[in-house]
Amino acid sequence: MDFTVGGWLLVALVALVVGINKTGVPGIGILAVVLLVFAVGADKAKQSVGLLLPALICGDVIAVAWYRRHAQWKHLARLLPPAGIGIVVGFLLALWLKRSGQDQQLGRIIGAIVLTMLGIKRWWDWRARRRGGEPPVPRHVAVALVIGGLAGVTTMLANAAGPLLIIYLLAMRLDKHAFIGTAAWYFLMLNLFKVPFMAYLGWITLASLKVNLVMVPAILAGTAAGLYIFRRIPQRVFALTVEVLAAAAAVKLLIG
Repeated sequence: MDFTVGGWLLVALVALVVGINKTGVPGIGILAVVLLVFAVGADKAKQSVGLLLPALICGDVIAVAWYRRHAQWKHLARLLPPAGIGIVVGFLLALWLKRSGQDQQLGRIIGAIVLTMLGIKRWWDWRARRRGGEPPVPRHVAVALVIGGLAGVTTMLANAAGPLLIIYLLAMRLDKHAFIGTAAWYFLMLNLFKVPFMAYLGWITLASLKVNLVMVPAILAGTAAGLYIFRRIPQRVFALTVEVLAAAAAVKLLIG
């Protein structure tokens, strides 16, 4: 992986965003997905997925260490099994794309996934505002099965399950500490589960792991910034700005 100076700056920015996402502003991780595709090039989007995963795991470990006591395990018990199945489905789809020579389309697929996830989140926010911030959301186990399964597929193909989990956890009315703690455990387990699949696909390599080592200081800086933001900055304004940037980047990936 040979990066230009601009590419390395994007990699550092991605690492910073990952850290902030894991400890302070859930949802902005979607921006890291599209920025890293730009860093490696849209024609090498599959490499960006494998490059991002170890960085996410690094952030997950820190988030779990900080917020581990706040996790709501009843929600994890509902979400994790269908998400595991979704990861297997996503792996089989990625394998088909690779063997059929269509994996160069992954950049557009990532763009479409990101836009879809952002669209779902915008719809959720609009519905919440329209109904006074408390939309009636069914808490049947089927909701967790559907969201968990879709999250598994999207996280395998694009590391882009964040908006789906946000929608689910918001529906469960979790306070921000329980929200972050539950999300931290959820993504740590899913991301570790994905490692052998991505290694088999060739998305995680020795070269990509070397880049991940370079990313660690920026990830640590991002987690510190995330903790600061979590306590002091209004999340709604920050998240809206990032969503707009992520949407613009996703459109660029989609149209090529």
